[in-house]
Amino acid sequence: MTRRVATLLFLMLAGAALIVGRPMAAQRPKPPGAEFKGEAFRFNKIQEGIYHAVGTGAISVGCNASIFVNDEDVLIVDSHATPAAAWALAEQLKTITNKPIRYVVNTHFHWDHAHGNQVYGPGVEIVGHEFTRRMLAAGESVRGRSYDMFGASIPTQIDQLTRQVDAAPDAAQKEKLREQLFVMQQYREAWATVKPQPPTITLTDSLTLYRGGREIRLLFLGRGHTGGDVVVYLPKERVVATGDLLGAGPSYLGDAYVQEWGATLDRLRALEFDWVLPGHGEAFQGKDRIGHFQSYLADFWKQTRTLHDAGVSAEEAARKIDLRSHLTDYPTAAALKEVGILNHGVYRAYDEIEGRIK
Repeated sequence: MTRRVATLLFLMLAGAALIVGRPMAAQRPKPPGAEFKGEAFRFNKIQEGIYHAVGTGAISVGCNASIFVNDEDVLIVDSHATPAAAWALAEQLKTITNKPIRYVVNTHFHWDHAHGNQVYGPGVEIVGHEFTRRMLAAGESVRGRSYDMFGASIPTQIDQLTRQVDAAPDAAQKEKLREQLFVMQQYREAWATVKPQPPTITLTDSLTLYRGGREIRLLFLGRGHTGGDVVVYLPKERVVATGDLLGAGPSYLGDAYVQEWGATLDRLRALEFDWVLPGHGEAFQGKDRIGHFQSYLADFWKQTRTLHDAGVSAEEAARKIDLRSHLTDYPTAAALKEVGILNHGVYRAYDEIEGRIK
């Protein structure tokens, strides 16, 4: 063998070794309900290695995810509404990094943030608050007012879309409705496969991960949206992923601790951050929305308490509560454009007032 041939052979073998040794994302079997066209997410780049993943509508995902690409691995915040949605994120993640997913954080126990956990097998730790683990382990994410409302609506939405397809006046509109119907049919198929998986690592107050040169703090600042909300804070990068503790718009109140939420948000305000990556809506900068939501919560509580003390039923109170004054802070919130609010928040507030929540 000539020296030239030996050198070429060595280089080829070395190159092959590099390819074999390169860490790649684990292959996950495609779950039911994961058929879709195009991309499932927009990966909005916040900083180098930090992305906010927002669903495109090609598949029902339920919530946003935050993605932190570290020196050797990836941490994802929230796992979406179904295994199919979590699988779609993991697959699309390969377009921006070949580093393996090592951690998935559940900001809270709600189905739209935690029902993709089962996609992540050995080698991936699911991290959440002790409360979140208890709720998922007890099956609380697959029952109750919130779950029943959203789950029960899927067959109704499919029936409505089917009728709209049949009645569509032109081919273009019919095709658009067919696409929406297909997404909902896939969602129904994916919804049926959920087997809630609780966190494998838990915290009560705080947990810090050091991944290469990045410090990642998981913090429980107090009860708010649920009894175990965790925010994921990167102090050096001045970024915080808030789940539903603080959203781009008003958060759902059906499992809230309304009287405590404002003080929890004060503790969030004390952190040094520039960017907020919420569980719903687009990422935003600054702390103004903390005050906006505190004002919203205070107004909601005051009106609800007044109606409760006047002997008004929760259902009637939900029809009477007027939060339109907050449209200035939330101009795109369609739910604030008329009098009335979703019953679930009022049910929860009445439970709190009457001492049924500890």
